Amino acid sequence: MEDILRDVLVEQDRVIKPDAKPEAGYFYRSDHISLAKKGVPMLYADGGQDKLDGGVAAGKAAAAVYTAERYHKPMDEYSDGWDLSGFEEDIQALYQVGLRIAQSDDWPTWYEGNEFEAIRKQSLKE
Repeated sequence: MEDILRDVLVEQDRVIKPDAKPEAGYFYRSDHISLAKKGVPMLYADGGQDKLDGGVAAGKAAAAVYTAERYHKPMDEYSDGWDLSGFEEDIQALYQVGLRIAQSDDWPTWYEGNEFEAIRKQSLKE
């Protein structure tokens, strides 16, 4: 799925960047991990911190404020002041990924050597 996402992002003049904080284990703490553990291929797509206005510095600052003031706190609610334009682009890209998968005869798989690949292969035999 990441290869499909990469193609879609090229069309949007965007790129895939590696996880800036892999040590945080976001993939393993996300809701989809229970499916991945059953072998279902998952795409963990995050908009990242490189903002159109202000670049990485602005993204890191916004993330720091969110984490300090909102994350898992009473203020962890939607705010009308949020700029969701980046989410709109992400949703359009992910929709295209899903559409291309739906219109293809190829099923998503894990990359060779991925820790969930063997589980997927076993589930396909059953």
